Amino acid sequence: MTPLHVHSWGPEDAPAVLVIHGVTNTGARYRRLAEEQLAGLRVLAPDLRGHGDSPWEPPWDSGRHVADLVAVLDAAGLARAVVVGHSFGGLLALRLAARAPHRVRGLVLLDPAVAVAPERAGREAEAARVDEGWQSVAEARVARTALRPEHSRDTVEEDLATFLERGADGRVRFRFSRPAAVCAWSEMAAPPPSLAGFPGAATLVTATRADYVSDTLRAALRRDLGGRLTETGIDAGHMLFWDAPDEVGALVRAAAG
Repeated sequence: MTPLHVHSWGPEDAPAVLVIHGVTNTGARYRRLAEEQLAGLRVLAPDLRGHGDSPWEPPWDSGRHVADLVAVLDAAGLARAVVVGHSFGGLLALRLAARAPHRVRGLVLLDPAVAVAPERAGREAEAARVDEGWQSVAEARVARTALRPEHSRDTVEEDLATFLERGADGRVRFRFSRPAAVCAWSEMAAPPPSLAGFPGAATLVTATRADYVSDTLRAALRRDLGGRLTETGIDAGHMLFWDAPDEVGALVRAAAG
C-alpha cells in the first residue's frame, strides 16, 4: 500500500505512465494532460510527500521520495512504467531509474532541475520558506494569470480551486510543506545520479524560455546513455505540461509505445 495520494486516469490494462511533479506542485495539475493528450494510457500522478493530499511528515530526501514512488508502482500492480518527471520530478525520475532500473521502461524528462547552481537553489529555497502568498484569491488569480501565455490561461481557475488554501494569517497560499520544499531545493543542487546501470532510453526536453536544464546534466546523460538519449527543445516556459501540452503529449505517447 502506498502512503501517497495518487491521481489516476485511463484504463488499468493500458500502458502505464508514472508522472512525477515538481517541487511546490501537485499531481492534480496533470489532469488535462492525461485526459486530453494521453487518453488510452494509464496515467498515475502522485502527490509527493509534503505536497497536496499526501503525508507531510519527513524525511523529504530523494531516497524517501523514490521509495514512495516504488510503493506507488507496487500498489498499482505495475512491474514497469514509463516515467515522466518535471523539474524536481525529473531528478526523482533519474534517481528512480538509477535505484530500480527494472521498474522504468523509459524516461521523459521535462525541463528537469538537476545540478542547479547552489546560489540559485539557495534563493529558491528561501523564497519557498518565506512565501507570503496573496491577500486574496483575486490577487492570486491576477498573479498566476500573468505567468501563463494567453493560450493556457484557462488552467488558472482549476489550479486555484484545487491547490489554494487560506492560512491562519488570512492570506492565501498554495498547499505544500515549506520544509519539504527547502529540502527539495537542496537535493536539486546535488550532482546528477549515474544511469550507467539503466538499460532504457530517455528523452530530455528543454523549455527554451527557461534556464533549468544544466550543462552538467546534459553531459552526464550523454555519457551514461549515449545513443539512447534524445534531446529536444520546446519554445515555452518551464510549465511545459500546461503551456505546450500537444508537444509534451506526443513525446510521452511515443515513449509509451
